[in-house]
Amino acid sequence: MIPQIGKQAVKSLMIAVFVLGGATSVVLAQESASPALDVVARVDGVPITEAELIFAAEDLAQDLSSVPPAEQRAFLISVLIDMKLMANQARELELDKTEIFARRQTYLEERALRRAYFTTFVETEVTEEATRAAYEKIIASESPREEVRARHILLATLEDAQAVIAELEAGRPFEDVAREKSTGPSGPNGGDLGFFGRGQMVPEFENAVFALETGQVSEPVQTQFGWHVIKMEERRQSSPPPFEQLAGRLRQQLLVEEFEAQVEALKSSAVIEITDPELAAAFAAQNSAN
Repeated sequence: MIPQIGKQAVKSLMIAVFVLGGATSVVLAQESASPALDVVARVDGVPITEAELIFAAEDLAQDLSSVPPAEQRAFLISVLIDMKLMANQARELELDKTEIFARRQTYLEERALRRAYFTTFVETEVTEEATRAAYEKIIASESPREEVRARHILLATLEDAQAVIAELEAGRPFEDVAREKSTGPSGPNGGDLGFFGRGQMVPEFENAVFALETGQVSEPVQTQFGWHVIKMEERRQSSPPPFEQLAGRLRQQLLVEEFEAQVEALKSSAVIEITDPELAAAFAAQNSAN
């Protein structure tokens, strides 16, 4: 059974393919000093140009993402050589004169025109300034929240936790005891959990750690993972993530919104009729999702 895909997911998938293809094309163009029309190979005298490498990168974006960057041009030229060989043979067999070929050609032409429209009228609307404006809007709407940095020592029993506290009270450094005694994954790092906010830890641990003063060590705290001895290291107010960290996701979101707005505008002046009742119902359900 094919799972139902919501309208937003469909749009996001389409945009992702566009963006990936565009990004790959830029990489290929930057790696090659050749103009787009320069011939990079010939098959029975038929040229393959740099532009065709770029078009193939757009078309095969998902496949290309799994190929190491240093091997991508060789992969693409191999695909294009195979394509030229089969295309030449197909012409000799007059497959280019069949009705199914004409229909396929129309489909491929319209797909190429959709890509051209997207590049010319959608991508150009999502500028650096628009992305930065979206970023500023997000960080302005988010208030700083308290974050803490803590260490902990995870132990199997209450008795083990009490014994560890006795060692700490006798003057052993918390980090040393954590490295020696903690059964948790942070043990080798001296029990350091880094900074975290509320809602990121199990409730029993969170309540205990946020109740501590800086430098204070807790009594044994039981959670589903075992017994913890916790040390509060420091508190701070969270700062917003830098623009570079969010830029890709924000640009993707803006592209989806711009794409959707332009398609809806085009639909509003078009006559669309789906004659298959089952397909019409599925289309309506998908476009009403989200």
